[in-house]
Amino acid sequence: MRKYYSASEKGTAAIAKEICSAVCPGTVVAFRGGLGMGKTAFVRGALKAFGNDSFVSSPTFALVHDYGGTPHIYHFDMYRVNGWDDLYSTGFFDYLNEESVLFIEWSENIEFALPERTVFVEISQGQQPDDRVITVTGEGF
Repeated sequence: MRKYYSASEKGTAAIAKEICSAVCPGTVVAFRGGLGMGKTAFVRGALKAFGNDSFVSSPTFALVHDYGGTPHIYHFDMYRVNGWDDLYSTGFFDYLNEESVLFIEWSENIEFALPERTVFVEISQGQQPDDRVITVTGEGF
């Protein structure tokens, strides 16, 4: 387990870049944390770690954004997913492969389907409104 502290969105992105430099293709990064905690900001920084300058936005309505690149990066939002039927309708299982990295917001909703080697990133508010505590657990952390 590793714990990080951020005082800004830019700081969260920098931490993500550092963490994701250790993430290899085939990894699922599952986020836990409430609205506005910085999950999408984390993905922005993560993409930079992979040399990907794609515009990053929350996939709330699209359910998944495909950022391409090497490794191929997908960004899911599972906020509205409740159970196996909903999960299958997203095509989630088609994205799991050894050449991709998946970032999953609201992973709590699909914890039953996450692979064993999932890296969990929990983001919570620190002492000040903009402060974030980022806890990373999983293989290699």
